[in-house]
Amino acid sequence: MGTLCGNGPLVFVRSAPGTPGQNAEVKSQAVIKDACSSGPERSTDCSRTMQKQNADKKARSSSSSQEHLMKTSSAEDEKRTQVHFSLRVTNRWHDDLLHDTSALNRGIAAVKEDAVEMLASYGLAYSLMKFFTGPMSDFKNVGLVFVNSKRDRTKAVLCMVVAGTVAIVFHTLIAYTNLGYYIINKLHHVDESVGSKTRKAFLYLAAFPLLDAMAWTHAGILLKHKHSLLVGCASISDVVAQIVFVGILLHSHLECVEPMLIPILSLYMGALVRFTIVGLGYYKIIHDNIPESSGPEVGGDATIKKMLSFWWPLALILATQRISRPIVNLFVSRDLKGSTAATEAVAVLTATYPVGHMPYGWLTELRAVYPAFDKNNPSNKLVNSGTFVTKSHIKRFTFVCLALSITLCFMVFWAPHISESILVDIIGVDHAFAELCITPLRIFSFFPIPVTIRAHLTGWLMTLKKTFVLAPSSVLRIIVLISSLIVLPYMGVHGATLGVGSLLAGFLGESAMVAIAACYVYRKQKKKKDSDEDMTIDGEDSAPMNEVRSRGRMDDIVELREEDEEELDED
Repeated sequence: MGTLCGNGPLVFVRSAPGTPGQNAEVKSQAVIKDACSSGPERSTDCSRTMQKQNADKKARSSSSSQEHLMKTSSAEDEKRTQVHFSLRVTNRWHDDLLHDTSALNRGIAAVKEDAVEMLASYGLAYSLMKFFTGPMSDFKNVGLVFVNSKRDRTKAVLCMVVAGTVAIVFHTLIAYTNLGYYIINKLHHVDESVGSKTRKAFLYLAAFPLLDAMAWTHAGILLKHKHSLLVGCASISDVVAQIVFVGILLHSHLECVEPMLIPILSLYMGALVRFTIVGLGYYKIIHDNIPESSGPEVGGDATIKKMLSFWWPLALILATQRISRPIVNLFVSRDLKGSTAATEAVAVLTATYPVGHMPYGWLTELRAVYPAFDKNNPSNKLVNSGTFVTKSHIKRFTFVCLALSITLCFMVFWAPHISESILVDIIGVDHAFAELCITPLRIFSFFPIPVTIRAHLTGWLMTLKKTFVLAPSSVLRIIVLISSLIVLPYMGVHGATLGVGSLLAGFLGESAMVAIAACYVYRKQKKKKDSDEDMTIDGEDSAPMNEVRSRGRMDDIVELREEDEEELDED
């Protein structure tokens, strides 16, 4: 039986066939790991379930001791838990490749008997960090749109240094004050041991948001200058570095001294590798080719106020996206009242999130196409790429990406036995569990449409630096999501289908609001353009009269001079 564990990315544990009780134990452990690491919103039954499971485990251990003695050494090797991890095969490097924590979870699971508790502590600390400070990564778009000179880059880096310092102070307060006790122990209903380990992990992660944000800022500048391949290689190198350092640190003394440091140090090393690659790429390729300050042709130097005004709506949207999944897990579990079906539904959601995300997750990066290529953006005049990309090209490219994503979704999720094969052969679940995932995965087939609309229009609004109109979309998404989670059970929809269907409703509401905001901005732009054209026509109509007046005045001056010359000649 293969089970899921960890936070976010695909992680699965494949164990040898055992008794139904043993399989149920492994499955319940996996669900506890996901519930404990799902973010600020979490079921209150998590710690109670964990304690009950540990008690049952001790009770079973005495009765099964004779059975273990009869096992051969080869059978014992087969029963030893093997942790596998798989990277999401997408082109989106925000939380898909960059923050893949599968290898990191292995660093904990392989070294301690209380691996479940350690995984829960690390997963909770990591998810809290991503929720509170993760939106700093969206400063990539500030580098993409605003940085046209060395002075602009200095201002962007200064913003991130200040934000990173605030994040360090916040992490320290969570670790050492009662604020952390209430947020972690009380809000998440974890016991003292898990809460203590979580606060310690949160302290260790204090400097990560600053390093991550600095890397993303320079990645945005590279994307502006069409060096997306370098950014992608940096993200892949991040993941490779995490895997390598987990393997190295597993053979060090850290597994005995402080096993929590194994995934955290690996996370830092991966981010450091990524920051080094994008930083060196910036200094090697771009730094000497941009001016000290921006000229009037690109609107002059950007101010910190403009950067923050541009960034905060995007950060709010990212924060609401991060909290959507924990909200879904919470409502789905409570809808089934913490029964066995609730445990099963949360496990199905854990399996279907990353698999369903693969065919469409990369569409989110379409929002970087408009700022990077649209020639109506004055800042692109400084970038001599030798390419001529029009709005029609961008629209056709977006449509092709949408068609490709929908085709992949229907091929994988609707064709017989393909999705089941992925779940059974790659993730490692059994056939009965895979069948429960079919309907939620088929609902994911409709996600590409709202995601593409949102990404395309967001990119256009980023080009115009009108991101403030996007803020209401994040609020509407949460409202629609919670409303669907409340209403759909009365229509007979429960379990994982309820969760994924509500997520789709939230996406549709968010995309509709983005479309309304884009129409509002378009109408304002059109009215302004019509007004400018009217003023230009009026100016052209009045030009001949001015010319006549100026000519009349010049004729009078010439006549006066001639008269003066004649009078002098007569004298």
